[in-house]
Amino acid sequence: MEVEIIKAKGAGEDTSTGRKIDRLRVAAYCRVSTDDEDQIKSYNSMVRYYTDLIKSNKQWVFAGVFADKAITGTKTDKREEFQLLIQECLSGNIDLVIAKSIPRFARNTLDTLKYVRMLRERNIAVYFEVEKINTLKDGEFLLTILSSVAQQEVENTSAYVKKGLKMKMKRGELVGFQGCLGYDYDVVTKSLSINEEGAETVRYIFDRYVAGAGSTMIARELNEQGISTIKGNLWTSSSVMGIINNEKYKGDILLGKTFTVDPISKRRLENLGEEDRFYIKNHHEPIISEEKFARAQEIRERRNGGRKKGVAPGKREKFSRQYAFSCMLECGFCGASLSRRRWHSSSKYKKTIWQCVKSTKHGKRFCPDSKGIPEQVIEDAFIESYRMLCTDHKDVLEEFIKRVEKTLSEDSIEDKIEKLNKNAYNIQYKRKKLLESYLEGVVAKDIYEETDMGYEKKLSEVNAQLGMLEQQYDNEGSLQRRLVDFRKALSKNQILEGFDRGIFESIIEKVIVGGYDENGEKDPYKIIFIYKTGFKNEIGNAKERFGKKSKAVEKAKEMCSHIADEVKDVCSYVSDNTCGDGMLTLA
Repeated sequence: MEVEIIKAKGAGEDTSTGRKIDRLRVAAYCRVSTDDEDQIKSYNSMVRYYTDLIKSNKQWVFAGVFADKAITGTKTDKREEFQLLIQECLSGNIDLVIAKSIPRFARNTLDTLKYVRMLRERNIAVYFEVEKINTLKDGEFLLTILSSVAQQEVENTSAYVKKGLKMKMKRGELVGFQGCLGYDYDVVTKSLSINEEGAETVRYIFDRYVAGAGSTMIARELNEQGISTIKGNLWTSSSVMGIINNEKYKGDILLGKTFTVDPISKRRLENLGEEDRFYIKNHHEPIISEEKFARAQEIRERRNGGRKKGVAPGKREKFSRQYAFSCMLECGFCGASLSRRRWHSSSKYKKTIWQCVKSTKHGKRFCPDSKGIPEQVIEDAFIESYRMLCTDHKDVLEEFIKRVEKTLSEDSIEDKIEKLNKNAYNIQYKRKKLLESYLEGVVAKDIYEETDMGYEKKLSEVNAQLGMLEQQYDNEGSLQRRLVDFRKALSKNQILEGFDRGIFESIIEKVIVGGYDENGEKDPYKIIFIYKTGFKNEIGNAKERFGKKSKAVEKAKEMCSHIADEVKDVCSYVSDNTCGDGMLTLA
């Protein structure tokens, strides 16, 4: 038996393409993290060094030096030169990449291994000078360890920086200030001083908001006046609310509003208690008085329905009022919200349920005791709870209705509307007289234009307030009609024939689904209705009690919890796309 030995191909031949490599096409990659003077000098030195190194080697062909300046090494998507280098490699234009060290190539272990493996599959080597590692010849074990060390350095540095920033905040130093409309920032003294031009815009926003104008309307008015944001952009509803929510305008400052989740992804989240925050009172000169700022926050809370109070750390809720139970249901086992889901939506067995979001999003093991509860069961349980309340606790609802009626009678919206209509008529009359005087030559053109512009601005403000009050008047009328019906139902101990979203939202603060019975046994279908007056009503094993639908419930299905166009007069007047102001904000 004769064995023929077939010699391996030499190192000078590319086995993937069969191309004979006479001279290696070599490129270098270098990077500096900041743009300070010392690092820029280092950056320029590295570019010259690698250019000379490659060109001086007769066995190499210079394929370029790819260099990123003032770019972090933890994320590759932000490094344009690095991405260009990889693209050139994948295009078959480079045979060898030289980098000073693993941290200069990447400070993320996963990124280092990902790109090294990607290039190795195409027979492209990466050589790290400091570590003396050639990725085509050396194994991954050492590379993995050293790249992990590089990543750990980043994490340690991040921890030191975070600790230093917290110490500065604790001393009351301003940290991370990004600019603020109405204030100028002195870099040397790290102090804020009022910029009168911007402050006028801030005062206008607060005045209009406290007067009753919405954020969308204020944004439109500012854009019509040609006033831009601090960044030169058009105003939007969110940018107006950013001004309203900013405590800096009353002279205080809150440090630590956001935090970085980790130094690798650099993802930042709103700080809901995960990290320390530092509130400094009377830090600088205020633009808005404490009273006006507090009044604006009261209005904001009322319009939001007050539902964002007491949010637990990590419990980042999305507020939607499309359904009656949105933002209202809470898991009795883990405290998370319940979300609406449709089972068998394309079949005749379709059913709507509400289920704990922690269980549905992260897995059953995170909330193993919760179960999906049919929407119809919650509706029927509320009807039963309401009946019990009307029968056994009528005094609770009587007190509730009296408080609402007292509030409605204290300040008549009709009187305000009549007064504003008179103001609008007077302004229009003055504009008419001004125009006549101008046409007769009594008033000069510049005086006419300036005066007329002032009248137009006042008229716009009056019309805006009228629009808001007319909406309130419609809502108030709807509420008064409901109170009349509500009182009639109480007087007759009337039982609801079907679920009424308006009544539900008027008297319920929140609903807890799931819990433990009197024997300490788990009851995933236990429902606790917490009324706005503080009254609690528990209904155990609701699914078994209300699982079977009666004919009366079937007939009342068209009054179910989701908003339908044909029954919007039955449902609450809460906005479709927000949590809304809620029907009542007194309790």
